[in-house]
Amino acid sequence: MALSCCRRAGWRRLGLRCWRLREAAGPEPARGLRERDDPPVVRYMGKGRRKSRVFAWGFAQTGALGLPAFRPTVRMQLRPRRLEPEPEGRISSTACGYGFTLLASQTTDITKVWGMGLNTDSQIGFHRSRRDRTKGYDYILEPSAVPLPLDKPQETRVLQVSCGRAHSLVLTDREGVFSMGNNVHGQCGRRIVDREVYRGSQIIHRIEGVDSRVTEVACGQDHSLFRTDKGEVYSCGWGVDGQTGLGHNSVVSRPTRLMGDIAGVDIVQIATYGDFCLAVSKDGDVFGWGNSEYLQLATVTDSMQVNVPRHLPFEGVGRIKWAACGGTHAAILNCEGDVYVWGFGILGKGCHLSESRLPEQIPSTLFGRSEFTPQVRVDRVGCGLHHFAAITNRGELFVWGKNLRGCLGIGRTDDQYFPWRVTVPGEVVDVACGVDHMVALTKSII
Repeated sequence: MALSCCRRAGWRRLGLRCWRLREAAGPEPARGLRERDDPPVVRYMGKGRRKSRVFAWGFAQTGALGLPAFRPTVRMQLRPRRLEPEPEGRISSTACGYGFTLLASQTTDITKVWGMGLNTDSQIGFHRSRRDRTKGYDYILEPSAVPLPLDKPQETRVLQVSCGRAHSLVLTDREGVFSMGNNVHGQCGRRIVDREVYRGSQIIHRIEGVDSRVTEVACGQDHSLFRTDKGEVYSCGWGVDGQTGLGHNSVVSRPTRLMGDIAGVDIVQIATYGDFCLAVSKDGDVFGWGNSEYLQLATVTDSMQVNVPRHLPFEGVGRIKWAACGGTHAAILNCEGDVYVWGFGILGKGCHLSESRLPEQIPSTLFGRSEFTPQVRVDRVGCGLHHFAAITNRGELFVWGKNLRGCLGIGRTDDQYFPWRVTVPGEVVDVACGVDHMVALTKSII
């Protein structure tokens, strides 16, 4: 076998070069042709880095999608739409709250965080009204800068953002964690002030009380979780369903370390969104606490609430590397790229499975794995309040669950009972799921 160049003018106009195998007349390579041990099928010519893009879809009337051409009659965006104008700098983290969105870049520029959407509790910062300078906007219709009270703004980088029902967390590399928004249950990690007014508040609080450096944050509905570089987990906020994991069902306004079955365990990832929580250890074990009304923690208890972390003895799921929580359901991902789901709702295995107390594997073929593509695997899973999302190692995004206000981005409003690929013009690298909208971070194909 030898190689020859495809000389069609169309390929040359696209700046592509294609090689294909053909049979040679003899055992020696034909004259003028190059020998390659592993020739590429397609080669992209030219220089330059692949550009990052942000796409959003779902319910539009709160402004959470950041559409500049917003009109009151535009209720839903059923397919991914690119954010324009897009914030300067490469967006590295995004989070979806209840009707609002945060974007963050790891830049050393002054502006590092942008917010858009519902802001009645100042959950995306204070944005001063042009008409009345003493008041702020309740709705931010396109990405707007969120000023952080940093001591060294040109040295500090933002690593992650997270959103709850009406509060937000911002994690930095040098100056800890900042919180903003509603603090009625202490979810912002500061003292609860009776009858405090959050509309128009300019308070952005620096979290205190965590003994070591925070490396991950996660917002629940009205509570907050913090994971440290020592593998410890802290929490604060509303605990009526045990979601703070502190052994009681009261509120707590100062981050406090969790014990229970995770005491002394090196936790590498935390997850929450509604009123229950999951944590993954370095050894691949899963721990859970909080609300269990929908079988989320049924493997260890028949109680409706669990207020201390418990080890979940899942069998046959392999070593777990990632977990995600929704409102009534959950998902875990093992090191082989297999996805397991349980809880209550549309779980992804058709209309006949609506609840499960044990993790059920979703067939890998639904994510593109076959005998011809055995290398395909899922790299990340996520949950909104009523739906799931999964990203494969090929940068493909799959979604399933309740399609509330078009939040799945599949071009229609019907619920989706098994994984369905979302048509996004680029390679998806991360996704954030909310109640009725989603945001994806992508890299251009070329």
